[in-house]
Amino acid sequence: MRGDRSRNDDGQLRQKRSDTHIGTIEKKYDIDLGVRSDMHLGTYLEKNNIASLNDLIKDKKTDK
Repeated sequence: MRGDRSRNDDGQLRQKRSDTHIGTIEKKYDIDLGVRSDMHLGTYLEKNNIASLNDLIKDKKTDK
């Protein structure tokens, strides 16, 4: 598991809030998404047709 997201009672990773700012994600996971830091995560995922934060991080980490 990347980062320190907690798990729900059933063992699944807790979903990251969609109103989290992209700047927070970029800082935490050391990635550059090339958008304004005040954009919301949900908006970014929707615009780029990405299913989850985990998919986003995997994709960006393999680009390096």
